[in-house]
Amino acid sequence: MNSRQRNVTDEMEIDPDVVKRLIGTVIVVFVVILLASSGTYVVQPGFRGVAVTLGTVAPDFKPEGFGFKQPFLTHIQPISIRQQTRPMPAECYSSDLQQVKMEVHVLYRVPERSVVKIFQEYAGEPFDNLIAPRVQEALKEVAATQSAEQIVKKREEIKNRALELARKKIGADFLTVADLVIYNLALSPELEAAIEMKMVQEQEAEKAKFTQLKAQIEADTAIIRAKGEAEAIQVRGAALRANPDFIKLQILQNWNGRSPLVVGGSGAGVMLSLEELARRAAPAAAGRPAPPGARPGTPPIPAPKSR
Repeated sequence: MNSRQRNVTDEMEIDPDVVKRLIGTVIVVFVVILLASSGTYVVQPGFRGVAVTLGTVAPDFKPEGFGFKQPFLTHIQPISIRQQTRPMPAECYSSDLQQVKMEVHVLYRVPERSVVKIFQEYAGEPFDNLIAPRVQEALKEVAATQSAEQIVKKREEIKNRALELARKKIGADFLTVADLVIYNLALSPELEAAIEMKMVQEQEAEKAKFTQLKAQIEADTAIIRAKGEAEAIQVRGAALRANPDFIKLQILQNWNGRSPLVVGGSGAGVMLSLEELARRAAPAAAGRPAPPGARPGTPPIPAPKSR
């Protein structure tokens, strides 16, 4: 029984050479993996890599993608070249010494040509140390030339002027400042109430001016119309005096089929129709003696009737 156990124990013993070879293989694989991971790099899309070897920065950036580097000696620092938006508070004073507070969003990006320099001088984050102070300074300079009321009314103009000035201060070839967006422009409550009251008064004044201008235009139009009518009457009168037959033509064209009126003479100005004239002439004809040669009992000749 003991001899059998001794044989099994001898068979279970591991060969030391096999163990050494296995450990060596594991070490080699680990070293290969470590060298491969430390000797290669990957730059993600939208980024550029800056190679730093023992504290020395390479003059050229690494493009996006896969690449090789010196193991354990070179480190690749990614720098974003995408457009970024950063908010910042701004406080300035107007030309009439009124405090104006606002929130400004700055849209900027790092161009490829400035990646290495931005990393060397600003550790890859130039906003706090470069962009924000220059934008704040530009806003203060522009706001100092306008009153608080004009800053509120001309927000877009103030923004454009501040953006242009900030680009000059930062350097268009160094960083790209795409735009400035002004939010939450705030004044003191008293100043806001005064500006609102002034704007209401200006609107009322404009309304009154419009009403006055409208009345003046209507009066001028009435005068022009009256002058035109007077001139038309004068021209029509002159034309009638030059062509008296035109009146007769108008009478004939407008006759309604009844006998026209008879104008009395001697300056009496009496206008009678033929029917009325016949009725008045009948009694006078009955009282007059019959004409010579007329037979007794012959009735008087009646007045002609109108058609």
